[in-house]
Amino acid sequence: MVTTPAESVLVGSPYHADCPTRHILDRIGDRWTVLIVGALWDDGVRFAELRRRIVGISQKMLTQTLRGLERDGIVLRTVHPGNPAPVEYSLTEAGRALREPLRALEGWAIAHLDYVTASQEAYDLAD
Repeated sequence: MVTTPAESVLVGSPYHADCPTRHILDRIGDRWTVLIVGALWDDGVRFAELRRRIVGISQKMLTQTLRGLERDGIVLRTVHPGNPAPVEYSLTEAGRALREPLRALEGWAIAHLDYVTASQEAYDLAD
């Protein structure tokens, strides 16, 4: 496939509105995605168990986020035989590759929690 110079600028440039990487960053930067990837860290998990692990997520939001992650190739949905058919969600290879960057982000949030909280309080008092 041949790209024009203008098209090549778009690829890999999430600061441009038309760049496909922006969609990917939007997906992996979403708070529910971060929590779902964390909840699927090791094994496949059924829907109800995911809801228990991710306190505060609605059924609708969990469903929508899982569908988006499945569409993006980050989550695999497996339907097992049975009646009703048990459904299990797990991370794909690409999803597993996200674990370490998200762990680093979680670590940053924990390490800077006191600083951010103090900054928020100071900002709110200044208003």
